[in-house]
This record gives sequence, C-alpha cells and structure tokens, in this order.
Amino acid sequence: MTTFFKYSFVLLWKCWFFIVFGCYLFLFSPFLLVVTARQSWYGLFFKVIRVWARLILWTSGLGITKEDAIDFSVRENYMFIANHTSILDILLMLVITKNPFVFVGKKELGKIPLFGFFYKRTCILVDRSSVSSKANAFRVAQQRIHSGLSICIFPEGLVPDDPSIVLSAFKGGAFHLAVAHQLTLVPMTFLDCKKRLPYILFLGGPGVLRVRMHPFIDTTHMDTSSVTELKQHCYDLLYKDLISE
Repeated sequence: MTTFFKYSFVLLWKCWFFIVFGCYLFLFSPFLLVVTARQSWYGLFFKVIRVWARLILWTSGLGITKEDAIDFSVRENYMFIANHTSILDILLMLVITKNPFVFVGKKELGKIPLFGFFYKRTCILVDRSSVSSKANAFRVAQQRIHSGLSICIFPEGLVPDDPSIVLSAFKGGAFHLAVAHQLTLVPMTFLDCKKRLPYILFLGGPGVLRVRMHPFIDTTHMDTSSVTELKQHCYDLLYKDLISE
C-alpha cells in the first residue's frame, strides 16, 4: 500500500508539473510573441523567460541551492555548460544565470506545440546527424556571440536513453566555440534534476535542485590544440561530482 501511494503521488506531481509548465507558457505567450519579434529585443525576452522558468519551479515545489556560487561580470560573454538529464536542466539554467545567453539545442524540440514555436525563434537549432547543420549552428552561434550574448550548450548533446549512464561523452562544439572566441567557460553540475524529474514514469518528486559551480576557466591562452584536453577536464569535473552522490 505504501508503494501504491508513493507511485500515485509521483504520477500526480508529474502531471501537475507539466500542467503548470503548459499553463504558464500559454499565459506568457502574448508577452513572448512581442519580445521575440526583433532579435535586438533578446535581452528583454531573456528577462521574461527567466520569470517564466522561476514560476514553474516555484509552483512545482522545486527550490534551488547554489554551491560555490561565483559572481558573473555583466560585461563578459560566457560559455555555460552542464550535464543534461531532464527538462529541468533548461529551467534551472535560466533561473541561475542572469547574463543573457542563447541555448544551442536539438532541432527536435522545435516540434513541441507552442514551446517549439518560441524555441525556434530564440534558440540555435542543430541536427546532430547533419554536418551542414552543425556548421550552420556554429556560424549562428558566432553571430550571437559578436552581438554580446553568451552561449549555453549541454555538451552531452542528448539526454541518455539509458538512465544508468552517469554522464555521456561530451561533444566538442562548446569547447571549440569557447576557445575560438576566448569565452570564459563556466562548468556546472546539476546534481538533482535527474532525481527530481527523470524520464521514468514512477520516479521523481518535488524538492531542492542543487547546482555546483566550478571555477571559471579562462580560454584566452588556448588554441585548437587545447580543445581535447579542455573537454576532458570539464567532463572529469562533472563526472566526479555525479559519482560522489
């Protein structure tokens, strides 16, 4: 009986989360439609979408704790990276990061009703099976960096199909971009997103989402020969955090 109530609670909470997600998206849609009308208004869009993300987490009973928090410079562009295990990763990154950034993400998310409409208008979409799509995404990311925006990439590329995988191998795009444009790299470990909202029906629930922020990495002294080592260093940082939990 205890197991029945536990599973029922988890299922009801997950239903509540997605209802909240959809309702807030619908309510914010008129504002989002206006602030996405021009690329020059992206800063305003980012402020609105951060409020949207914060309301979803709060209404769903999800708090945030930042460990080893470091202040960002408002005048600097960054490359934000983190592990990717849940839709919560997107919301959490928006809430904890004040510097306007653009997500680079898979094109499939553009098919989600309503969410996909705004996703395609504001994010950099990439088909990871297409070399030309990846090259175009790289070019668009360069343009956004030159316009003064930061970039966020989940370097695993996709949420692993196998929930037992702690951390999938990193792709190189985030690190090539960071080095090419001398962006300060900000590695973060999201410790609880997989626990709170995994892609497993009867697992999850409300609680605290912990973020471990690692020391910023200066890439101004690096070149393309440094990318492989940089990628492995960041992978090791996040993997060590995750296996210690």
